[in-house]
Amino acid sequence: MIAGKPMIQHVWEQCQKSKRADQIFVLTDHEDIEETVESFGGRSIMTSPMHPTGTDRILEAIEHIDADYFINVQGDEPLIDPHLIDQLIQRLATNKVAIVTACNSINHIEDLLSYHVVKVVRGQQDRALYFSRQAIPAFRDLPYKEWLDNGAYFKHLGIYGFTKNALKLIKKLPKGKLEMAESLEQLRWLEAGMNIDCLYTEYQSIGVDLPEDIRKVENLMG
Repeated sequence: MIAGKPMIQHVWEQCQKSKRADQIFVLTDHEDIEETVESFGGRSIMTSPMHPTGTDRILEAIEHIDADYFINVQGDEPLIDPHLIDQLIQRLATNKVAIVTACNSINHIEDLLSYHVVKVVRGQQDRALYFSRQAIPAFRDLPYKEWLDNGAYFKHLGIYGFTKNALKLIKKLPKGKLEMAESLEQLRWLEAGMNIDCLYTEYQSIGVDLPEDIRKVENLMG
């Protein structure tokens, strides 16, 4: 519960504010979540409990959803920005890209060095070159504490947009060596030669992973 509502309801309501999303579903493998979603008028799809990632859950659900584009929003993001959802859909619809995600700036050395904060390096056309739990790029001749003062670093946000054809292709891909090393599924797609557009946003993602994160979100809600 966050500010008197289930967390998944906050996520749902933020997604409802999107101007470009036509349908919103909560994909789950738990009956309690299904019942909660139905209690506030949402729609859910039950999926297998064996899925290792959210993308795998979507791969099962696309058989029941008629759509050209799919946006994967994490269920622990009660402050997800509806405008960001619209931007991802716009990028898919107009730029002829198959996969799009988002990133923002890393401004604190603690985040740069944390394995829990995934970093992304982008090329000149906003295409992702690599994702890593390590701080990349590395400044060979400088100590860690000086890296942020000498280069731009980006945090990957766990929101994705896919075309239906991209999802069908991903479904056929075996796990890659890079994915298994870093435990990052998007490296499977890069290793297979798929392009991932990486959209910059000012939105600061706040996932609720620990009980103390609830207070942070409630304070931001006012």
